[in-house]
Parts: sequence; C-alpha cells; structure tokens
Amino acid sequence: MRWTVRRALRAAAALLPEGRRLPAGVWGPRHRAILALAAAQALAMFPLGLALDHRPGHVLPLVALAVLPLAAALPRRWSRAVRSAAATASLFATSAVLVDLTGGLIEAHFHFFVMVGVVALYQDWVPFGVGLGIVVLHHGVLGTFFPHSVYAHHDAVAHPWRWTLLHAGFVLAASCAHLASWRLNEQQGLHDALTGLANRTQLGEVLDRALADGGPTAVVLLDLDGFKSVNDARGSAAGDEVLRAVARRLRCDARAGDRVGRLDGDSFAVVLAGTDGANATRAAERFLTVVREPLSIGGQELTVQASAGVADRTTIGAQQCPEGGTAQLLRNADLALQRAKERGGDRAVTYAATMGRAAAERAHLLEDLNGVVERGELQVHYQATVELAGGATEGFEALLRWHHPVRGTVPPLEFVPLAESSGHIVAIGAWVLRTAVHQVARWSRSHGRPLTVGVNLSALQLADDEVVDVVAGALRDSGLPARQLTLEITESLLVDDFAGTAARLERLRELGVRIAIDDFGTGYSSLSYLRRLPVDIVKIDRSFVGDLTGGGSATTLVATIVELARSLGLDVIAEGVETEQQAGTLRALNCGLAQGYLYARPVSAEQVELAVAAPSTAGG
Repeated sequence: MRWTVRRALRAAAALLPEGRRLPAGVWGPRHRAILALAAAQALAMFPLGLALDHRPGHVLPLVALAVLPLAAALPRRWSRAVRSAAATASLFATSAVLVDLTGGLIEAHFHFFVMVGVVALYQDWVPFGVGLGIVVLHHGVLGTFFPHSVYAHHDAVAHPWRWTLLHAGFVLAASCAHLASWRLNEQQGLHDALTGLANRTQLGEVLDRALADGGPTAVVLLDLDGFKSVNDARGSAAGDEVLRAVARRLRCDARAGDRVGRLDGDSFAVVLAGTDGANATRAAERFLTVVREPLSIGGQELTVQASAGVADRTTIGAQQCPEGGTAQLLRNADLALQRAKERGGDRAVTYAATMGRAAAERAHLLEDLNGVVERGELQVHYQATVELAGGATEGFEALLRWHHPVRGTVPPLEFVPLAESSGHIVAIGAWVLRTAVHQVARWSRSHGRPLTVGVNLSALQLADDEVVDVVAGALRDSGLPARQLTLEITESLLVDDFAGTAARLERLRELGVRIAIDDFGTGYSSLSYLRRLPVDIVKIDRSFVGDLTGGGSATTLVATIVELARSLGLDVIAEGVETEQQAGTLRALNCGLAQGYLYARPVSAEQVELAVAAPSTAGG
C-alpha cells in the first residue's frame, strides 16, 4: 500500500510544473482570502456546537484547535510554505471539529474535500501534504482511540484504518485532479496558441524568478523584418506557417535552460538564465542565422530575416522587486531592437545606456507635441524654387519648424518622425497646409504674379479619408488657385500600397493641384512607376546633385531622370544645389528648376516679404 501511495504521489508531482510559483501579487490576495475563510469557519464552530447541545467546555478547546494555527499564518517574516501550511492546518482542523460536533455524521466528512479545493488555490504541494496528514491523523489515530467521535458507520468504527486509507485516497485523488487542472490552465493561459511557445505572461514570470535568483540573466527580443509583406503576398495561412517554422527553429537552437516565447504578432523573445551580455549577444547572432535559413512554404522557397535587441540584468540597475526589473529589462531589449530596425534590420544590437536617455528624451518630446499647434509654437519657413535659366523665383516649398519655449529650435528630423508615429502629424500637416496656401495666396495677390507652393504630405495624411476635403477647404478659404499648390510625397509611400496611394493621389489631382515625388531615386520606386502614377513633378534628391561636381555616374543618372521626366511631360526640380558648377551642369542637362543654398535658405514669412519682390535674389 505504501508503495502504491508513493507512486501516486510521484505521478501527481509530475503534474505540477517544475519551479512554478504564483507571482506575489496573486499569492498574497489568495492567502488573505483563505485566512478570512479559515477564521470565519473556525469561529462559527462555537455557536454550532452550542446549537448541537454541546457544553462550552467541550466546544472551546476544539475551536481553539482550529484558530491557533492562524497565528503562524499571519506574520510576513515566515515563508510562503509555513504560512500556507498553517492556514491549511486551520481549515482541516475545522473539518475535524465539524465531524466531532456532528457525532461522525458521514455528510460532515465531505467538508474535508471542500477544503482540498480551497487549498488548491495555493498551487503548492505543501498545503496538500498538510491536509493529507491531518486526514490520516484524524481518521486513523483519533478514529482508533475515539471511533464514535469520528465515525457514525459501524464498519468504520470496527475498521478505522481501512476507512482512513479510503478517505486519504479520496483526498489524494482530489489533489491530483486539481493539479491536472493547473497544468491544463497553464497550457491554455501561459502558452501561445499558434506556436506552442511561452506567451508574454509566462515569460514575465520566468524573468521574475531568474532575476530573484540573483544570477546572470539576459533577454533577446526578435522581430521579423518585413513580415507584413509575407502576409500580403502569400496570405495569412502562409504567414502563420512562417511563424511556426521560426518558433521551431528558435526552440531547437536554444539551450535546455532557455525559455523561448512569442510576445505577439511576429515578435519573439528568449530568456537566457545564467547568461551575461556578451554571451547573450552571441546567442542573438546565432538566432538570426537560423531564422535566415530558407523556408519551404506551400512548395515555394522563402527567406525571412529578423532584427534582435539584447539586454542583460546589468542594464536595469538596483531594482527593488523582480517585477520592476522584468519590465525594465524588456524595455531595454525593446529599445535595442528598435535601434536594430533603424539601422536597416537583419542585425542584433545590444542595449546601451545612451538608448535609455534617448528614449526618455523622445518621450518628453512626444508629450510636448500635444497641443503644439494650439500653443503657437510651430512656424512655417519657405525655401525658394527658382528657374535655372534666369534665376527668377517660381515659388516656394513650405518647411515646418518648431520653436520650443524651453528647448529652443527642435530639428525636424527629431520631431517629425515622432509626430508621424504618434498620429500628431495629421493635425500638424493640416495646419501647415492652411498656413502655407494662405501665405502664398497673399504674396501672389500683392505682387501681381502667381507663385507656387509645395507642401509635404505624410503617409498618415495621405491615408486619411478626409485629406481631399482638407486640401479643398484650404484652397477655398485662401483663394489660391489649385494649380499653384504642389503636394509632395516621398517614394517610401509607394511601397506598402501602390494601388491605393495612386487612387488617392488621383482624387487630389482632380482638384487641380499638382503632385510631386520628393527625394526621387533614393531607393524604393523604379523609374517605370512614373508611367503609372498621377505625377506632375520629379524632385531629384540632393545626394545625386551633390555628386555632380565629380561627374561620372551621378551625371549620367541625373541626365537619365531628366530625359525620362521630359519624355513623360513632367517638370524636374533639383534639390540641394549649392555651387555654381552644379547649377551649370543641371542647366546643361536641361533641368528646369532648382532649390538650394546657392539661391536661398529656408526663411520665415517675414523675411520672404522683403525678398519676394526681387526675383533674382529669391530671399537669399
């Protein structure tokens, strides 16, 4: 029989995940609730005993037997095991008292099984062991010496140990059932349904325990590069298969003690216990290598790449609690991951303290963007566009500037990406559009000649269903003829949704405005796109213009762009013209318009007022 019990205990223990502990924020409230229940039912035994005609002198010692263990369940200086064992002792002692007060009534014995369900909330073997011990002590020992206080059935009175083993078996079976339910709950609540990897909750708990142990700990975050294009081109089913394949590769490449998980979407994480930063970086490089190996999806070969961010416990400082350290460690790894993506992806970047300071700076800047239009901190500057043949000012490009009351002038490269990622760019862009068209409309009227204005459209603005109405409203309110407004988009906007972008540009063009592709030739679109887009102007990127001084391939490329644009009836504007030699080359290539410091720097509207009447200087 003992051998059978040992086998049952080992089988039940296998159901409990190794190292599984409830987070402190979960265990604490459960323990307090169990203590309240234990105290309430123990104290309830006194009026129940009196109601059953027992003497107070008989009932009080029994109630004290159920209440006294609670003294050890309260102090926080004791471990969880001691506190949960004491609370369990009170619960099961109350069950024994109830049996005694009811004269061994068989229904009272079921109270023991109810208490099994209560102590199961601890998700620990210690309370079950205590409960099982009390059952054996009560039913066996007390049942042997005081059988009529424990059993009402004559066979139980005659054979108390037989019934003890029966009750102990029931308690053990109930315990195993609860353990099985824990494992099922863990499978459903702590694992990702698609890949079977640990989910965010489980990874957090694993990191909590690793940090609490005090040893070296690192985490690697991985994000697939360009995964959206896989879903778009091959469908979500193929995308899911890619995720499962990446999950298998990461699991196979990880060490036995590592925990691999999927956070969400195409983001994965690996917790490396016992690993310092240098080894974690090498592990991240290894993970990227296995992810990069070709996949066979639906009978077709596919190669995916990933970016990785690495952080170890030395980056989180002296955190007072594991949970706080976990959040900080994941945040640091995510900052490193974002830096890897900014550098082009397909690489691993290890967290450095400067990333944290830069992130804090961006967060403060993002807060300051709230209400920036209403506070009047934004200003539109204007850079002249001139005719290369004669130097006359043809129009202006509107350029956004932010004059922060504390930080001073904030460079556009710092705040514009933040405005785009946060969505503020839609309201800011609409303000720039209205301001610019009103200003240029006034200049056109006051100087008696039409001036054009170019205004940049961001991806979010172009995707906004109200963009056509916003542009139409600005033109209507300002009185600027639509042909004098040019909306500029960058090539990158053509990548994700070429057809949708082309359709929205066509609707804008129907208003009479002109469309320009800014920074043309920097990498995303091909020259053939020009035939399929409703475009009027091509702006040659300044990087090509800057190379014209040396001649060679840069001159050939610019000549090709100019000739192609002319054949399609498009105007060409060269950006970044700084020397007369560059201007001369552009004139020789029949480029019509130019912008750059050779002619004018971006200046405020007040400065343009003084220069617009003198076409040859163009505000320079």
